[in-house]
Amino acid sequence: MAENTEQAPAGGGKGKLKLIIGLVLIIILAVGLSVAGTLWFLKSDDGAAADEAAADETAEPAFQPSHYYAITKPFVVTLSTDGRQRYMQIFLALQSRNQGALDVAQANMPLIRSRLLTLFGGQDFQAMQTPEGKEKLLQETLDTINGILAEEGGEPIDHVLFENFVLQ
Repeated sequence: MAENTEQAPAGGGKGKLKLIIGLVLIIILAVGLSVAGTLWFLKSDDGAAADEAAADETAEPAFQPSHYYAITKPFVVTLSTDGRQRYMQIFLALQSRNQGALDVAQANMPLIRSRLLTLFGGQDFQAMQTPEGKEKLLQETLDTINGILAEEGGEPIDHVLFENFVLQ
């Protein structure tokens, strides 16, 4: 039997190994640079987004939902017109974005009721039948309530709403 006595070239096996190691190192380096570049771009985008978000916050306040307090007991007053006695019944609700203002209003409800009864009792029956008269009464009611809240150290409410308005 013949034996293979030829020997492989001495540098051939080591050359392939160096080539494979070199390619693996280049691939690892490329992946590392890709990841580093991606993180650098994302980091700079987050900074710009944070700056835009900060600018939006200063430009526009965050949405705050409205809170309501319905005054369950109606306001009933008598109005005199043309020698006849007429009645006006009003159910009110208070609206504010600040719950604290409604809490102060609720705590001072006896004073608010007293001043509103006086305000409502002094109205003209004919004027209350027009939309302008009702709108004026809404504004006067809001001003009266906010005046009381200011006296008591509370914040003003945003709106007064007529839940029911009856003239008889």
